[in-house]
Amino acid sequence: MAGALGGCTTPAASTPAAPDGPMIAITIDDLPAHGPLPPGTDRRQVIDTIIAALRAANVPAQGFVNGGFGADHPQSPGVLAAWHAAGLPLGNHSFSHGNIDAGTPAAFLADIDRNEPFVPAGSARWFRYPFLAEGATAATRDTVRAGLKARGYRVAAVTMGFADYAWNPPFARCMAKGDMAAVASLEDTYLAAARDAAIRARTLSRATLGRDVPYVLLMHAGALDARVMARMIALYRDMGFRFVDLATAQADPFYVTANDLGLADLSPSLERAAAARGIAVPKPAVAEPAASLCS
Repeated sequence: MAGALGGCTTPAASTPAAPDGPMIAITIDDLPAHGPLPPGTDRRQVIDTIIAALRAANVPAQGFVNGGFGADHPQSPGVLAAWHAAGLPLGNHSFSHGNIDAGTPAAFLADIDRNEPFVPAGSARWFRYPFLAEGATAATRDTVRAGLKARGYRVAAVTMGFADYAWNPPFARCMAKGDMAAVASLEDTYLAAARDAAIRARTLSRATLGRDVPYVLLMHAGALDARVMARMIALYRDMGFRFVDLATAQADPFYVTANDLGLADLSPSLERAAAARGIAVPKPAVAEPAASLCS
């Protein structure tokens, strides 16, 4: 695709993952609209580029929709329709992307209900907490979990991520300024952060559990995410990962508290599992872009 999202989306040939390699499920939050866009780019181009990369590599992905993001933009229905038409599932990420602790549990559940019309009928019932916040108190946590369970939801956990959202605003600014050296640097550091996230997750999982869990990767539907999606998929394949859908990943027993919301607990986290065993959590080796870049 031409423009800000094109010209750099075709990966080098990658090595097929070993049949027994570690598993990874891609999840993409904040459809239909995430982050600022470079000049000449629109939301439909972003989602079409992401879909094309997934299709070309035969990789499944689970999307999560916030109906309030871009609700008044004429392209938003087309973005969601394109995702659905590609055979990619959509889960509920709440309507307004509000923090669970910003109001009452009842208000939070009502915001989830308000988002239901944006989730295609017949979709598997997956919910992703905004900000990954599940309640500052046990009472809030358990009330919302009970509400989600009553609505038939499972929670999409996160066991791999690298703050990909932090790269999208400077990408838009640098493209607007025509600073292609800065854009190239953003691409390189984004992919380096993606690699580092995988290394850290595997290190933590094996140190804590003695094995690789199937990893659930958190991403967002942003412009730079789209531009480098094909290369990121190739990178992970070269690292030996094989791609699976969210249900396959979360069939692992590690995810029981995300699947069974009748359990009074948080969704599983490798960081919490490590902390419970006194294991140090490795810090990211790649810094997020400077907030002032291309300002």
